[in-house]
Amino acid sequence: MGFDWIKFFQFQNMAQPLWETFYMVFSSTIVALIIGLPIGILLVTSDEKGIKPNKTLHKILDIVIVNITRSIPFIILIVLLIPLSKLIFKYSFGSVSFIVPLSLGSAPFVARIIEGALKEVDEGLIEASKSMGAKTSEIIFKVMIPEALPSLVHGITLTLISLIGYSAMAGTIGGGGLGNAAVIDGFQRNNPELMWQATVVTIILVQIIQFIGDRIVRALLEKRKRV
Repeated sequence: MGFDWIKFFQFQNMAQPLWETFYMVFSSTIVALIIGLPIGILLVTSDEKGIKPNKTLHKILDIVIVNITRSIPFIILIVLLIPLSKLIFKYSFGSVSFIVPLSLGSAPFVARIIEGALKEVDEGLIEASKSMGAKTSEIIFKVMIPEALPSLVHGITLTLISLIGYSAMAGTIGGGGLGNAAVIDGFQRNNPELMWQATVVTIILVQIIQFIGDRIVRALLEKRKRV
């Protein structure tokens, strides 16, 4: 069977896989931020040079929670978390159930991004805030996070793009989305048009996210220059 270029350019079967990928990626990013943001903040504040040094807490977060979790390959993490997905959503397949491994798999990555962004904040600003009697929460949310916002947006953009790759991997084992369309419905069922359609749509989706992220970062930096 030859390649049908007319069928390829119609993109008739991409709406559902695209929606499933979009749903998985953005839902997982929100959950990953909810988990990763406090961990990232605690990693910075509990560091020996942080606002509130706590060696024990820092080691637990750094080694046990972040490093060990990040060391587990995502495909293995999916299998390990199937029982949890089934417990929460009553089934272990489909785009909804795969939000669990996608979220938990990317949360340590998000935590590292937030930690790195907050560590870039000028120590002079933090010391000045301390000298003016600012509380720890005020230093974090009124000084560190606003100053690190461009780096945070850049990191979230990278997270979204990484999750598109993770979701494609999840799609090959029952997660749905563009990965399922490319590998299961396309490659394994000898439908090259569908496989390449899913690939092209994935590339376009990544480019759109990267473009939006870059524009937001640029706008934040330009706003900072005008202040």
